[in-house]
This record gives sequence, C-alpha cells and structure tokens, in this order.
Amino acid sequence: MTIEYRRAAARLAHSRTAGRAWRRFAAAFLAALVAALAFPALAQEAPDALVKRVSQEALAIIKSDPKVQAGDQARIRELIETKLTPHFDIDRMTALAAGRAYRTATPEQKKRLGEEFRTLLIRTYSSALNQYRDQTIEYKPLRADPNATDVTVRTEVMRPGQTPVEIDYSLGKTPSGWKAYDVIVGGVSLVTNYRDEFTQQVQAGGVDGLIRSLATKNAGGAAK
Repeated sequence: MTIEYRRAAARLAHSRTAGRAWRRFAAAFLAALVAALAFPALAQEAPDALVKRVSQEALAIIKSDPKVQAGDQARIRELIETKLTPHFDIDRMTALAAGRAYRTATPEQKKRLGEEFRTLLIRTYSSALNQYRDQTIEYKPLRADPNATDVTVRTEVMRPGQTPVEIDYSLGKTPSGWKAYDVIVGGVSLVTNYRDEFTQQVQAGGVDGLIRSLATKNAGGAAK
C-alpha cells in the first residue's frame, strides 16, 4: 500500500468519523431545540394557579348549567369526572387513606381499592356540589419554596350570611403536573377521615372486606 493511498484512506476514515460525529451533534442539537421550543407549552402550571383555574371553571359551569342547578346527579358526576378528578392523585389518596392495609395489599386489591375510592370521591363531591348556591372563593397567597414538590394551597369559601369555610388543598408535583392528594375542610382532612373508617373495616374483614364495603356504599347501599 503506497503512502498516498494510506493518506487518502486516512482522510476518508476521518471524514466518515467526522460525518458521524456531526450527524450525532445535529440530532442532539435538533432534539434540544425542539425541547426548548416545546417547553413553554409543556411547562407545569403553578399549583395555586391550577387550583384557581379548575375551581373557577367548575363554578362557572355550576352557576350556568341548568341541569346542575336542578340537581341532576348524572350531569354533576360528569362535571366532577371531567373537571376535577383528573387533577387528583387517586393512587396516593388511596394509599394514604388505606394506610398499612394498602402496603400489604396485592396489585389487584390496590387496583380495586383505587377504583372504589375514585367512585367514593366522585360521590362525595357530588353531594357537596348539589348543595352549592351562591358561594364565592377567596384564594390565599401561596407560601412555598420555588423548588418545592409538595405544597398546600389555601382557600376560603365565602357564604352569604354565614361563617367562611377554610378549604386547603395538599398537592404533590408529578411528571404530569401538580395533583391534589388531600382536601382539608375546616381543619378536617378528607384522607384522615377516611383512614379512620377504613381501618375499622379492614380490622373487621381485611382488605377484601374494605373493597366490598366501598362497593356497597358506591352502589347506593349502606356500608357494612
């Protein structure tokens, strides 16, 4: 092999290596550019802004929808399922409410518990919205570190001629945005309140007993 041939081969190899490196660089740069351009659309909404937006959207529908005002349960459940439950971390709420029983439950039991708890949450909110009339909501300034992954958004429901009711939302930051995992009404935690009830049911009939009790309650019968 002549010296010129070896030099030409070396230049060709270098060119191919440089070409591959350039293509990798270009691909990486393009990916970074796409991510940078997409970031504003994908940026997570601030937790207090999320609570305000979702609650205002829901209240606007409640005030203007004649079916909701008439107490149509099917329409109220539809509103809750489409506007509220997507912003709740059902798995985390179920785990907190079921406590130790959830940690020892099988995957299938966890799935069933999550489904029944979600239905229970919808029923709970349906009852609350059915009683809604002319309340307004005041939103307190958020006090949290900018890098916090767990915050409490504080609100106050103003009722004409009645004492205001404090409603606080505990939210955790997830890959799909901020999600609520507890609601504290007048200082009483929704999750803690359920935990006390669930503990008694687990002691009486185990995890399966809790699932059956929730299913019965969600079907409209008395919990056993």
